[in-house]
Amino acid sequence: MIEHAVRVIGSHMLQSVVNQWWRRRQHKPRNGLPLLLTTTPPDSLEDTVGVDRVLDILGDASAQVLEHLHEVNKHLQFWQIRAQGTERDKVRFMVLERGPWAFLQGVRQLLRSLVWDSSTQGLVVAAAIRITERVSMLTDLRNRLAVLNGQLYMEVAKMGEKMNAGQRSRRAIAECVVAVLEAMAVLEGAYDLPQADESASSTRPFILEFEGMSEELMRGMDWTNNELHNALELLSRNLQTLKEFLAGLMSYYRKPRKLVRHWIEYSGGAVGLALVSGWVVQHSRLGGSDDLDRWLKQAREDAICFLDERVKQPLLSIRGEIFDTFQKRHRGVGELGDVQLTADSLHRMVRAFVAKTKGDEVASKASDLELMEIMMSRYEEELSHPVQSLLGGELARALLIQVQKLKHDIETAMLELNQILRANEINFAILAALPALFFAVVLLLLLRKPFIEGKGAEGRGRLAQARRRMLMVEVEKAVMTCQMSSDEGREEDAILDYGLLIYCLDRLHKAVKKPAEKSGEWSSLRQDILDLAKPRMSTYYKLAIAARMERVYDCLAPMPK
Repeated sequence: MIEHAVRVIGSHMLQSVVNQWWRRRQHKPRNGLPLLLTTTPPDSLEDTVGVDRVLDILGDASAQVLEHLHEVNKHLQFWQIRAQGTERDKVRFMVLERGPWAFLQGVRQLLRSLVWDSSTQGLVVAAAIRITERVSMLTDLRNRLAVLNGQLYMEVAKMGEKMNAGQRSRRAIAECVVAVLEAMAVLEGAYDLPQADESASSTRPFILEFEGMSEELMRGMDWTNNELHNALELLSRNLQTLKEFLAGLMSYYRKPRKLVRHWIEYSGGAVGLALVSGWVVQHSRLGGSDDLDRWLKQAREDAICFLDERVKQPLLSIRGEIFDTFQKRHRGVGELGDVQLTADSLHRMVRAFVAKTKGDEVASKASDLELMEIMMSRYEEELSHPVQSLLGGELARALLIQVQKLKHDIETAMLELNQILRANEINFAILAALPALFFAVVLLLLLRKPFIEGKGAEGRGRLAQARRRMLMVEVEKAVMTCQMSSDEGREEDAILDYGLLIYCLDRLHKAVKKPAEKSGEWSSLRQDILDLAKPRMSTYYKLAIAARMERVYDCLAPMPK
Protein backbone atom coordinates (compact mmCIF):
# COMPACT_ATOMS: atom_id res chain seq x y z
CA MET A 1 0.00 0.00 0.00
CA ILE A 2 2.80 2.39 0.89
CA GLU A 3 4.62 1.61 -2.36
CA HIS A 4 1.41 2.13 -4.33
CA ALA A 5 0.83 5.51 -2.64
CA VAL A 6 4.40 6.53 -3.37
CA ARG A 7 3.95 5.61 -7.05
CA VAL A 8 0.69 7.57 -7.27
CA ILE A 9 2.23 10.64 -5.61
CA GLY A 10 5.28 10.41 -7.87
CA SER A 11 3.06 10.06 -10.95
CA HIS A 12 1.04 13.17 -9.98
CA MET A 13 4.21 15.16 -9.28
CA LEU A 14 5.67 14.16 -12.66
CA GLN A 15 2.38 15.03 -14.36
CA SER A 16 2.48 18.46 -12.69
CA VAL A 17 6.04 19.01 -13.91
CA VAL A 18 5.05 18.04 -17.47
CA ASN A 19 2.05 20.38 -17.40
CA GLN A 20 4.17 23.29 -16.16
CA TRP A 21 6.73 22.56 -18.86
CA TRP A 22 4.01 22.59 -21.47
CA ARG A 23 2.51 25.87 -20.29
CA ARG A 24 5.91 27.53 -20.70
CA ARG A 25 6.21 26.18 -24.25
CA GLN A 26 2.65 26.91 -25.30
CA HIS A 27 2.28 29.31 -28.26
CA LYS A 28 -0.52 31.55 -29.36
CA PRO A 29 -3.41 29.79 -31.10
CA ARG A 30 -2.85 29.60 -34.83
CA ASN A 31 -5.29 31.07 -37.34
CA GLY A 32 -4.79 28.46 -40.04
CA LEU A 33 -6.40 25.11 -40.73
CA PRO A 34 -6.83 23.14 -37.47
CA LEU A 35 -5.96 19.48 -37.05
CA LEU A 36 -8.59 16.93 -37.99
CA LEU A 37 -9.47 15.50 -34.60
CA THR A 38 -12.89 15.73 -33.01
CA THR A 39 -13.65 15.20 -29.34
CA THR A 40 -12.69 11.68 -28.29
CA PRO A 41 -13.75 9.48 -25.36
CA PRO A 42 -10.68 9.38 -23.10
CA ASP A 43 -9.81 6.44 -20.93
CA SER A 44 -8.99 8.69 -17.97
CA LEU A 45 -8.39 12.28 -17.01
CA GLU A 46 -4.68 11.66 -17.48
CA ASP A 47 -5.26 10.65 -21.11
CA THR A 48 -7.35 13.75 -21.68
CA VAL A 49 -4.47 15.97 -20.60
CA GLY A 50 -2.15 13.94 -22.84
CA VAL A 51 -4.43 14.31 -25.88
CA ASP A 52 -4.70 18.08 -25.44
CA ARG A 53 -0.97 18.48 -25.00
CA VAL A 54 -0.11 16.30 -28.01
CA LEU A 55 -2.67 18.06 -30.19
CA ASP A 56 -1.16 21.41 -29.27
CA ILE A 57 2.39 20.31 -30.05
CA LEU A 58 1.27 18.65 -33.29
CA GLY A 59 -0.71 21.75 -34.21
CA ASP A 60 2.41 23.84 -33.61
CA ALA A 61 4.40 21.40 -35.76
CA SER A 62 1.82 21.64 -38.55
CA ALA A 63 1.87 25.43 -38.35
CA GLN A 64 5.67 25.47 -38.70
CA VAL A 65 5.61 23.03 -41.62
CA LEU A 66 2.91 25.05 -43.39
CA GLU A 67 4.90 28.22 -42.80
CA HIS A 68 8.01 26.61 -44.29
CA LEU A 69 5.93 25.29 -47.18
CA HIS A 70 4.52 28.73 -47.90
CA GLU A 71 7.97 30.30 -47.79
CA VAL A 72 9.39 27.72 -50.22
CA ASN A 73 6.35 27.96 -52.52
CA LYS A 74 6.59 31.75 -52.61
CA HIS A 75 10.19 31.65 -53.85
CA LEU A 76 9.39 28.76 -56.20
CA GLN A 77 6.64 30.77 -57.90
CA PHE A 78 9.08 33.64 -58.44
CA TRP A 79 11.61 31.39 -60.21
CA GLN A 80 8.90 29.62 -62.20
CA ILE A 81 7.69 32.96 -63.55
CA ARG A 82 11.29 33.80 -64.52
CA ALA A 83 11.64 30.40 -66.22
CA GLN A 84 8.53 31.08 -68.33
CA GLY A 85 9.81 34.49 -69.43
CA THR A 86 11.30 35.33 -72.81
CA GLU A 87 15.03 35.52 -73.55
CA ARG A 88 14.85 39.29 -73.20
CA ASP A 89 13.33 38.95 -69.72
CA LYS A 90 16.06 36.51 -68.68
CA VAL A 91 18.84 38.83 -69.93
CA ARG A 92 17.19 41.72 -68.10
CA PHE A 93 17.10 39.68 -64.92
CA MET A 94 20.75 38.65 -65.18
CA VAL A 95 21.94 42.22 -65.85
CA LEU A 96 19.58 44.51 -63.95
CA GLU A 97 17.94 42.57 -61.10
CA ARG A 98 20.85 40.99 -59.21
CA GLY A 99 22.66 43.97 -57.74
CA PRO A 100 25.47 46.34 -58.78
CA TRP A 101 28.25 43.72 -58.91
CA ALA A 102 26.12 41.38 -61.02
CA PHE A 103 25.28 44.38 -63.22
CA LEU A 104 28.96 44.99 -63.98
CA GLN A 105 29.54 41.30 -64.67
CA GLY A 106 26.44 41.12 -66.85
CA VAL A 107 27.42 44.19 -68.87
CA ARG A 108 30.88 42.73 -69.42
CA GLN A 109 29.47 39.41 -70.52
CA LEU A 110 26.87 41.14 -72.67
CA LEU A 111 29.50 43.22 -74.48
CA ARG A 112 31.68 40.14 -74.96
CA SER A 113 28.74 38.23 -76.43
CA LEU A 114 27.84 41.06 -78.79
CA VAL A 115 31.45 41.44 -79.97
CA TRP A 116 32.29 37.76 -80.47
CA ASP A 117 28.94 36.06 -81.00
CA SER A 118 26.68 38.96 -82.05
CA SER A 119 24.03 37.60 -79.66
CA THR A 120 23.12 37.32 -76.01
CA GLN A 121 22.92 33.54 -76.01
CA GLY A 122 25.58 33.24 -73.30
CA LEU A 123 23.56 35.31 -70.85
CA VAL A 124 20.39 33.42 -71.73
CA VAL A 125 22.08 30.07 -71.03
CA ALA A 126 23.52 31.34 -67.73
CA ALA A 127 20.11 32.63 -66.68
CA ALA A 128 18.43 29.36 -67.69
CA ILE A 129 20.93 27.31 -65.64
CA ARG A 130 20.57 29.58 -62.63
CA ILE A 131 16.77 29.54 -62.74
CA THR A 132 16.53 25.79 -63.45
CA GLU A 133 18.71 24.94 -60.45
CA ARG A 134 16.46 26.89 -58.14
CA VAL A 135 13.21 25.60 -59.62
CA SER A 136 14.43 22.00 -59.33
CA MET A 137 15.66 22.29 -55.75
CA LEU A 138 12.68 24.30 -54.48
CA THR A 139 10.24 21.91 -56.16
CA ASP A 140 11.89 18.94 -54.46
CA LEU A 141 11.93 20.72 -51.10
CA ARG A 142 8.28 21.76 -51.44
CA ASN A 143 7.27 18.19 -52.27
CA ARG A 144 9.11 16.82 -49.22
CA LEU A 145 7.47 19.35 -46.92
CA ALA A 146 4.08 18.57 -48.47
CA VAL A 147 4.59 14.86 -47.84
CA LEU A 148 5.45 15.56 -44.19
CA ASN A 149 2.45 17.83 -43.81
CA GLY A 150 0.07 15.37 -45.42
CA GLN A 151 1.43 12.51 -43.30
CA LEU A 152 1.02 14.61 -40.15
CA TYR A 153 -2.66 15.38 -40.84
CA MET A 154 -3.37 11.78 -41.80
CA GLU A 155 -1.76 10.42 -38.63
CA VAL A 156 -3.77 12.81 -36.44
CA ALA A 157 -6.96 11.74 -38.21
CA LYS A 158 -6.02 8.07 -37.68
CA MET A 159 -5.37 8.79 -34.01
CA GLY A 160 -8.90 10.14 -33.66
CA GLU A 161 -10.36 7.12 -35.43
CA LYS A 162 -8.45 4.76 -33.14
CA MET A 163 -9.70 6.54 -30.04
CA ASN A 164 -13.28 6.45 -31.29
CA ALA A 165 -12.85 2.73 -32.03
CA GLY A 166 -12.00 2.08 -28.37
CA GLN A 167 -8.20 1.92 -28.43
CA ARG A 168 -6.38 3.32 -25.42
CA SER A 169 -5.67 7.03 -25.83
CA ARG A 170 -2.09 6.75 -24.57
CA ARG A 171 -1.23 4.04 -27.12
CA ALA A 172 -2.92 5.97 -29.98
CA ILE A 173 -0.96 9.08 -29.01
CA ALA A 174 2.31 7.14 -28.98
CA GLU A 175 1.65 5.63 -32.40
CA CYS A 176 0.81 9.06 -33.83
CA VAL A 177 3.93 10.75 -32.43
CA VAL A 178 6.17 7.89 -33.63
CA ALA A 179 4.62 8.06 -37.11
CA VAL A 180 5.22 11.82 -37.29
CA LEU A 181 8.84 11.43 -36.16
CA GLU A 182 9.37 8.72 -38.77
CA ALA A 183 7.68 10.85 -41.45
CA MET A 184 10.22 13.62 -40.86
CA ALA A 185 12.86 11.30 -42.32
CA VAL A 186 11.59 12.27 -45.79
CA LEU A 187 13.43 15.58 -45.35
CA GLU A 188 16.76 14.02 -44.40
CA GLY A 189 19.63 13.94 -46.87
CA ALA A 190 22.14 16.12 -48.69
CA TYR A 191 21.00 19.26 -50.49
CA ASP A 192 23.36 20.55 -53.17
CA LEU A 193 24.01 24.25 -53.44
CA PRO A 194 23.52 26.11 -56.76
CA GLN A 195 26.57 25.56 -58.98
CA ALA A 196 25.79 28.61 -61.11
CA ASP A 197 26.84 30.87 -58.23
CA GLU A 198 30.57 31.43 -57.87
CA SER A 199 30.15 31.93 -54.12
CA ALA A 200 28.46 28.56 -53.66
CA SER A 201 30.41 26.39 -56.13
CA SER A 202 33.13 25.53 -53.64
CA THR A 203 30.88 25.22 -50.59
CA ARG A 204 29.98 21.84 -49.15
CA PRO A 205 26.36 20.70 -49.55
CA PHE A 206 23.86 21.09 -46.74
CA ILE A 207 23.08 17.87 -44.90
CA LEU A 208 19.94 17.48 -42.79
CA GLU A 209 19.81 14.79 -40.11
CA PHE A 210 17.24 14.53 -37.34
CA GLU A 211 17.79 13.08 -33.92
CA GLY A 212 16.49 9.52 -33.73
CA MET A 213 14.24 8.05 -31.07
CA SER A 214 15.82 6.46 -28.06
CA GLU A 215 15.52 2.78 -27.19
CA GLU A 216 13.12 3.43 -24.32
CA LEU A 217 10.67 5.07 -26.74
CA MET A 218 10.98 2.21 -29.21
CA ARG A 219 10.42 -0.56 -26.62
CA GLY A 220 6.64 -0.18 -26.57
CA MET A 221 3.72 2.14 -27.21
CA ASP A 222 2.31 2.30 -23.69
CA TRP A 223 4.34 5.35 -22.73
CA THR A 224 4.61 6.83 -19.30
CA ASN A 225 4.41 10.55 -18.68
CA ASN A 226 8.19 10.76 -18.72
CA GLU A 227 8.42 8.98 -22.07
CA LEU A 228 5.69 11.22 -23.50
CA HIS A 229 7.65 14.23 -22.33
CA ASN A 230 10.81 12.89 -24.00
CA ALA A 231 8.97 12.22 -27.26
CA LEU A 232 7.49 15.72 -27.38
CA GLU A 233 10.87 17.21 -26.54
CA LEU A 234 12.46 15.20 -29.38
CA LEU A 235 9.81 16.41 -31.82
CA SER A 236 10.42 20.02 -30.76
CA ARG A 237 14.20 19.65 -31.20
CA ASN A 238 13.75 18.17 -34.66
CA LEU A 239 11.43 21.01 -35.66
CA GLN A 240 14.01 23.53 -34.47
CA THR A 241 16.69 21.68 -36.46
CA LEU A 242 14.48 21.86 -39.55
CA LYS A 243 13.92 25.59 -39.05
CA GLU A 244 17.63 26.34 -38.75
CA PHE A 245 18.44 24.13 -41.73
CA LEU A 246 15.88 25.82 -43.99
CA ALA A 247 17.08 29.27 -42.90
CA GLY A 248 20.59 28.41 -44.11
CA LEU A 249 19.54 26.61 -47.29
CA MET A 250 17.01 29.23 -48.43
CA SER A 251 19.67 31.94 -48.29
CA TYR A 252 21.02 30.39 -51.52
CA TYR A 253 17.71 29.62 -53.23
CA ARG A 254 15.46 32.48 -52.18
CA LYS A 255 14.45 35.14 -54.66
CA PRO A 256 16.48 38.37 -54.65
CA ARG A 257 15.23 40.92 -52.18
CA LYS A 258 13.15 43.80 -53.43
CA LEU A 259 16.03 46.18 -52.72
CA VAL A 260 18.31 44.08 -54.94
CA ARG A 261 15.78 43.70 -57.78
CA HIS A 262 15.10 47.45 -57.91
CA TRP A 263 18.55 48.68 -56.99
CA ILE A 264 18.72 51.00 -60.03
CA GLU A 265 15.53 52.84 -59.01
CA TYR A 266 16.68 53.04 -55.40
CA SER A 267 20.13 54.23 -56.49
CA GLY A 268 18.58 56.93 -58.66
CA GLY A 269 16.37 57.96 -55.77
CA ALA A 270 19.38 58.09 -53.44
CA VAL A 271 21.32 60.26 -55.92
CA GLY A 272 18.33 62.56 -56.32
CA LEU A 273 17.90 62.74 -52.55
CA ALA A 274 21.59 63.61 -52.16
CA LEU A 275 21.32 66.40 -54.75
CA VAL A 276 18.18 67.77 -53.14
CA SER A 277 19.80 67.59 -49.70
CA GLY A 278 22.83 69.50 -50.96
CA TRP A 279 20.61 72.16 -52.51
CA VAL A 280 18.61 72.46 -49.27
CA VAL A 281 21.78 72.81 -47.21
CA GLN A 282 23.10 75.46 -49.63
CA HIS A 283 19.96 77.60 -49.21
CA SER A 284 19.52 76.99 -45.46
CA ARG A 285 21.17 78.55 -42.45
CA LEU A 286 23.86 75.88 -42.57
CA GLY A 287 25.03 77.44 -45.85
CA GLY A 288 24.68 81.00 -44.56
CA SER A 289 21.49 81.74 -46.48
CA ASP A 290 17.98 82.65 -45.35
CA ASP A 291 16.32 81.59 -48.62
CA LEU A 292 14.83 78.45 -47.14
CA ASP A 293 13.31 80.34 -44.19
CA ARG A 294 11.75 82.90 -46.50
CA TRP A 295 10.41 80.21 -48.84
CA LEU A 296 8.95 78.20 -45.98
CA LYS A 297 7.31 81.29 -44.54
CA GLN A 298 5.85 82.22 -47.91
CA ALA A 299 4.67 78.65 -48.51
CA ARG A 300 3.03 78.60 -45.09
CA GLU A 301 1.20 81.85 -45.80
CA ASP A 302 0.12 80.62 -49.24
CA ALA A 303 -1.12 77.35 -47.78
CA ILE A 304 -3.11 79.17 -45.08
CA CYS A 305 -4.55 81.53 -47.68
CA PHE A 306 -5.47 78.64 -49.98
CA LEU A 307 -7.15 76.71 -47.20
CA ASP A 308 -9.04 79.81 -46.09
CA GLU A 309 -10.15 80.92 -49.57
CA ARG A 310 -10.64 77.54 -51.27
CA VAL A 311 -11.64 75.28 -48.43
CA LYS A 312 -12.92 77.08 -45.34
CA GLN A 313 -14.85 79.96 -46.88
CA PRO A 314 -16.55 77.87 -49.63
CA LEU A 315 -17.65 75.26 -47.09
CA LEU A 316 -19.02 77.96 -44.79
CA SER A 317 -20.64 79.75 -47.72
CA ILE A 318 -22.59 76.63 -48.63
CA ARG A 319 -24.26 76.77 -45.24
CA GLY A 320 -24.89 80.50 -45.64
CA GLU A 321 -26.26 80.13 -49.15
CA ILE A 322 -28.69 77.46 -48.01
CA PHE A 323 -30.17 79.77 -45.36
CA ASP A 324 -30.10 82.82 -47.66
CA THR A 325 -31.87 80.93 -50.41
CA PHE A 326 -34.79 80.09 -48.15
CA GLN A 327 -34.80 83.54 -46.53
CA LYS A 328 -34.93 85.35 -49.89
CA ARG A 329 -37.83 83.37 -51.24
CA HIS A 330 -40.31 85.99 -49.90
CA ARG A 331 -38.72 88.61 -52.18
CA GLY A 332 -40.06 86.75 -55.18
CA VAL A 333 -43.58 87.45 -53.93
CA GLY A 334 -43.03 91.23 -54.24
CA GLU A 335 -41.51 90.92 -57.70
CA LEU A 336 -44.42 88.76 -58.78
CA GLY A 337 -46.78 91.50 -57.57
CA ASP A 338 -45.00 94.08 -59.75
CA VAL A 339 -45.41 91.84 -62.76
CA GLN A 340 -49.09 91.40 -61.91
CA LEU A 341 -49.60 95.17 -61.73
CA THR A 342 -48.07 95.56 -65.17
CA ALA A 343 -50.30 92.78 -66.51
CA ASP A 344 -53.44 94.39 -65.00
CA SER A 345 -52.50 97.77 -66.46
CA LEU A 346 -51.97 96.19 -69.88
CA HIS A 347 -55.36 94.46 -69.66
CA ARG A 348 -57.16 97.72 -68.84
CA MET A 349 -55.41 99.57 -71.65
CA VAL A 350 -56.28 96.89 -74.22
CA ARG A 351 -59.88 96.66 -73.00
CA ALA A 352 -60.28 100.44 -73.15
CA PHE A 353 -58.84 100.43 -76.64
CA VAL A 354 -61.23 97.72 -77.83
CA ALA A 355 -64.20 99.38 -76.10
CA LYS A 356 -63.52 102.64 -77.96
CA THR A 357 -63.04 100.99 -81.33
CA LYS A 358 -65.54 98.07 -81.18
CA GLY A 359 -67.89 98.96 -78.36
CA ASP A 360 -68.35 98.07 -74.68
CA GLU A 361 -70.32 94.92 -75.43
CA VAL A 362 -67.50 93.36 -77.46
CA ALA A 363 -64.88 94.38 -74.90
CA SER A 364 -66.82 92.87 -71.98
CA LYS A 365 -67.36 89.50 -73.68
CA ALA A 366 -63.89 89.02 -75.24
CA SER A 367 -61.04 87.23 -73.46
CA ASP A 368 -57.54 88.62 -73.05
CA LEU A 369 -56.33 86.82 -76.15
CA GLU A 370 -59.28 88.00 -78.22
CA LEU A 371 -58.79 91.56 -76.96
CA MET A 372 -55.15 91.42 -78.01
CA GLU A 373 -56.11 90.04 -81.45
CA ILE A 374 -58.63 92.82 -81.96
CA MET A 375 -56.05 95.41 -80.90
CA MET A 376 -53.43 93.98 -83.27
CA SER A 377 -55.90 93.93 -86.17
CA ARG A 378 -56.70 97.60 -85.51
CA TYR A 379 -52.98 98.30 -85.23
CA GLU A 380 -52.34 96.73 -88.64
CA GLU A 381 -55.14 98.79 -90.19
CA GLU A 382 -53.72 101.98 -88.72
CA LEU A 383 -50.26 101.19 -90.12
CA SER A 384 -51.62 101.26 -93.68
CA HIS A 385 -51.95 105.08 -93.28
CA PRO A 386 -49.34 105.91 -90.66
CA VAL A 387 -49.28 109.69 -90.96
CA GLN A 388 -53.04 110.10 -91.00
CA SER A 389 -53.49 107.53 -88.23
CA LEU A 390 -50.82 109.17 -86.11
CA LEU A 391 -52.54 112.55 -86.27
CA GLY A 392 -56.21 111.59 -86.18
CA GLY A 393 -56.35 107.84 -85.53
CA GLU A 394 -55.47 105.30 -82.85
CA LEU A 395 -51.90 104.49 -83.94
CA ALA A 396 -50.21 106.42 -81.10
CA ARG A 397 -52.39 104.68 -78.53
CA ALA A 398 -51.69 101.27 -80.08
CA LEU A 399 -47.96 102.01 -79.95
CA LEU A 400 -48.16 102.81 -76.25
CA ILE A 401 -50.01 99.54 -75.66
CA GLN A 402 -47.20 97.73 -77.52
CA VAL A 403 -44.65 99.38 -75.21
CA GLN A 404 -46.63 98.26 -72.18
CA LYS A 405 -46.79 94.72 -73.64
CA LEU A 406 -43.00 94.77 -74.13
CA LYS A 407 -42.51 95.92 -70.54
CA HIS A 408 -44.70 93.07 -69.28
CA ASP A 409 -42.75 90.48 -71.29
CA ILE A 410 -39.40 91.82 -70.04
CA GLU A 411 -40.52 91.75 -66.40
CA THR A 412 -41.85 88.21 -66.80
CA ALA A 413 -38.57 87.01 -68.35
CA MET A 414 -36.51 88.72 -65.64
CA LEU A 415 -38.65 87.10 -62.95
CA GLU A 416 -38.10 83.63 -64.43
CA LEU A 417 -34.36 84.26 -64.81
CA ASN A 418 -34.12 85.45 -61.22
CA GLN A 419 -35.85 82.29 -60.03
CA ILE A 420 -33.41 80.13 -62.00
CA LEU A 421 -30.40 81.93 -60.54
CA ARG A 422 -31.72 81.62 -57.01
CA ALA A 423 -32.32 77.92 -57.52
CA ASN A 424 -28.66 77.47 -58.55
CA GLU A 425 -27.07 79.53 -55.78
CA ILE A 426 -26.29 76.35 -53.79
CA ASN A 427 -24.75 74.75 -56.88
CA PHE A 428 -22.48 77.76 -57.38
CA ALA A 429 -21.41 77.57 -53.73
CA ILE A 430 -20.59 73.85 -54.09
CA LEU A 431 -18.65 74.60 -57.27
CA ALA A 432 -16.53 77.08 -55.34
CA ALA A 433 -15.76 74.34 -52.81
CA LEU A 434 -14.37 71.91 -55.44
CA PRO A 435 -10.76 72.33 -54.21
CA ALA A 436 -11.86 71.19 -50.76
CA LEU A 437 -13.68 68.20 -52.23
CA PHE A 438 -10.66 67.33 -54.38
CA PHE A 439 -8.40 67.50 -51.34
CA ALA A 440 -10.73 65.19 -49.39
CA VAL A 441 -10.86 62.65 -52.27
CA VAL A 442 -7.05 62.57 -52.57
CA LEU A 443 -6.72 62.07 -48.81
CA LEU A 444 -9.26 59.22 -48.92
CA LEU A 445 -7.36 57.50 -51.76
CA LEU A 446 -4.11 57.74 -49.83
CA LEU A 447 -5.70 56.18 -46.74
CA ARG A 448 -7.72 53.60 -48.67
CA LYS A 449 -5.04 50.94 -49.17
CA PRO A 450 -3.62 50.58 -45.64
CA PHE A 451 -6.82 51.21 -43.68
CA ILE A 452 -9.73 50.13 -45.89
CA GLU A 453 -8.70 47.53 -48.43
CA GLY A 454 -6.41 45.43 -46.26
CA LYS A 455 -3.80 43.07 -47.66
CA GLY A 456 -3.99 40.21 -50.08
CA ALA A 457 -7.00 37.92 -50.15
CA GLU A 458 -7.95 38.91 -46.57
CA GLY A 459 -8.87 42.44 -47.61
CA ARG A 460 -11.96 43.85 -49.29
CA GLY A 461 -12.78 44.72 -52.83
CA ARG A 462 -12.82 43.02 -56.22
CA LEU A 463 -9.10 42.16 -56.18
CA ALA A 464 -9.28 40.36 -52.82
CA GLN A 465 -12.43 38.56 -53.98
CA ALA A 466 -10.63 37.39 -57.12
CA ARG A 467 -7.70 36.08 -55.07
CA ARG A 468 -10.01 34.09 -52.82
CA ARG A 469 -11.71 32.59 -55.87
CA MET A 470 -8.30 31.64 -57.29
CA LEU A 471 -7.58 29.85 -54.01
CA MET A 472 -10.79 27.88 -54.51
CA VAL A 473 -9.58 26.95 -58.00
CA GLU A 474 -6.32 25.66 -56.50
CA VAL A 475 -8.30 23.64 -53.92
CA GLU A 476 -10.39 22.00 -56.63
CA LYS A 477 -7.29 21.17 -58.67
CA ALA A 478 -5.62 19.65 -55.59
CA VAL A 479 -8.73 17.52 -54.88
CA MET A 480 -8.75 16.17 -58.44
CA THR A 481 -4.98 15.53 -58.46
CA CYS A 482 -5.19 13.65 -55.15
CA GLN A 483 -8.00 11.47 -56.49
CA MET A 484 -6.11 10.69 -59.72
CA SER A 485 -3.04 9.60 -57.73
CA SER A 486 -5.19 7.33 -55.57
CA ASP A 487 -6.94 5.80 -58.58
CA GLU A 488 -3.60 5.01 -60.24
CA GLY A 489 -2.26 3.38 -57.06
CA ARG A 490 0.56 5.88 -56.49
CA GLU A 491 0.38 6.07 -52.70
CA GLU A 492 3.44 8.31 -52.27
CA ASP A 493 2.11 10.78 -54.82
CA ALA A 494 -1.28 10.65 -53.13
CA ILE A 495 0.25 11.67 -49.81
CA LEU A 496 2.15 14.46 -51.59
CA ASP A 497 -1.03 15.71 -53.28
CA TYR A 498 -2.92 15.50 -50.00
CA GLY A 499 -0.24 17.62 -48.32
CA LEU A 500 -0.57 20.23 -51.09
CA LEU A 501 -4.36 20.12 -50.64
CA ILE A 502 -3.91 20.82 -46.92
CA TYR A 503 -1.62 23.75 -47.81
CA CYS A 504 -4.22 25.21 -50.20
CA LEU A 505 -6.97 24.78 -47.60
CA ASP A 506 -4.78 26.46 -44.97
CA ARG A 507 -4.32 29.49 -47.21
CA LEU A 508 -8.05 29.54 -47.96
CA HIS A 509 -8.84 29.24 -44.25
CA LYS A 510 -6.72 32.29 -43.44
CA ALA A 511 -8.06 34.28 -46.42
CA VAL A 512 -11.79 33.85 -45.78
CA LYS A 513 -11.87 34.00 -41.98
CA LYS A 514 -12.16 37.77 -41.54
CA PRO A 515 -14.69 38.48 -44.35
CA ALA A 516 -16.75 35.41 -43.39
CA GLU A 517 -16.88 36.48 -39.73
CA LYS A 518 -18.14 39.90 -40.77
CA SER A 519 -20.86 38.39 -42.97
CA GLY A 520 -21.87 35.74 -40.40
CA GLU A 521 -20.90 32.82 -42.66
CA TRP A 522 -17.79 31.65 -40.81
CA SER A 523 -19.30 28.80 -38.80
CA SER A 524 -20.70 27.00 -41.85
CA LEU A 525 -17.77 27.89 -44.11
CA ARG A 526 -15.22 26.62 -41.60
CA GLN A 527 -16.99 23.26 -41.40
CA ASP A 528 -16.99 22.97 -45.20
CA ILE A 529 -13.23 23.64 -45.29
CA LEU A 530 -12.67 20.97 -42.64
CA ASP A 531 -14.77 18.52 -44.67
CA LEU A 532 -12.58 19.19 -47.71
CA ALA A 533 -9.52 18.34 -45.60
CA LYS A 534 -10.80 14.94 -44.41
CA PRO A 535 -8.67 12.24 -46.03
CA ARG A 536 -11.40 9.57 -46.22
CA MET A 537 -14.19 11.72 -47.65
CA SER A 538 -15.20 10.92 -51.23
CA THR A 539 -13.94 13.18 -54.01
CA TYR A 540 -17.51 13.45 -55.33
CA TYR A 541 -18.69 15.05 -52.09
CA LYS A 542 -15.61 17.27 -51.91
CA LEU A 543 -16.26 18.69 -55.39
CA ALA A 544 -19.92 19.17 -54.50
CA ILE A 545 -18.89 21.07 -51.35
CA ALA A 546 -16.45 23.22 -53.35
CA ALA A 547 -19.13 24.06 -55.92
CA ARG A 548 -21.57 24.99 -53.15
CA MET A 549 -18.98 27.17 -51.45
CA GLU A 550 -18.42 29.20 -54.63
CA ARG A 551 -22.15 29.54 -55.17
CA VAL A 552 -23.45 30.28 -51.66
CA TYR A 553 -20.88 32.25 -49.66
CA ASP A 554 -20.57 35.97 -50.33
CA CYS A 555 -16.81 36.04 -49.66
CA LEU A 556 -16.27 33.52 -52.50
CA ALA A 557 -19.06 34.37 -54.94
CA PRO A 558 -18.20 36.62 -57.93
CA MET A 559 -18.86 40.30 -57.33
CA PRO A 560 -21.39 42.01 -59.62
CA LYS A 561 -19.95 44.30 -62.24
